[in-house]
Amino acid sequence: MDGYNARFLSGDHVLEPPAATSSDVSNDLAPTKAGDLVRHYTHFSLAMSASRRFCRWVAWNIDGGDLREIDREGIPFILDEAYEPKFQVNNDLYEHNALDRGHIARRADLLWGSDGEAEQANIDSFFFTNITPQADDFNQSSKHGLWGELENAIFADSKVDDLRLSLFGGPIFKDTDLPYRELKVPRSYWKVIGYVEDNTLKAKAYMLTQDDLESKLESLGLEEFKLYQLTLQELATMTGLDFGPLATADTMIEAGAETLGQLPVRQVESRADLVAA
Repeated sequence: MDGYNARFLSGDHVLEPPAATSSDVSNDLAPTKAGDLVRHYTHFSLAMSASRRFCRWVAWNIDGGDLREIDREGIPFILDEAYEPKFQVNNDLYEHNALDRGHIARRADLLWGSDGEAEQANIDSFFFTNITPQADDFNQSSKHGLWGELENAIFADSKVDDLRLSLFGGPIFKDTDLPYRELKVPRSYWKVIGYVEDNTLKAKAYMLTQDDLESKLESLGLEEFKLYQLTLQELATMTGLDFGPLATADTMIEAGAETLGQLPVRQVESRADLVAA
């Protein structure tokens, strides 16, 4: 099964999946039954957190020139037999409450390639390893609409070489996440988009969170979700992950920002804001 392709973008750019920058993150990766720390699916790959039982990160590719529309009807959410059940969260978490089963790698992003590939990617996207709990107001709010528009906005407003994107995403785990049914539900999610424009590698990092990043205030779990664009440097600190060459391709980097210790963060409130930086 072909997973995430690190050489997917045009040119000689190689974007490996995120690497752990701390022992806390690396020691928490759950192995598959075969002993692998990375699991490959059709058009995406991921690593699981053993302690939190959700993905630590998901990496996927989008071929924007070959996307298809395929019905999702009848496809069940299921556990992945490649992992022990103790490393996954099943449907018990989502029953009789306001939590939605939210894809990290968007189902629609993965539906490209041959008929067989697209159909298999559609099915693979429903493994619980690619799912995290998201409150229904998260999924139904205007901010979620913007969150889902990220990839589309890049295609529409940038001259993406070969209409190809490489993406990474996942939850941000905090000790202060709210406990629920013997688990802690993440209140922040991140996404990084890498692409080539006019032969130049570019990257944008976003975060959907209840925290107030502009004031550096952590949420109590009751605030509405806000969407921010932030630097990959700041995101790396929050996640304990290294994003490789994307850090220097970050469109949020401003002249002199690193030497001045400034880490730009800006709230995204409309579609026009998505690609402003």
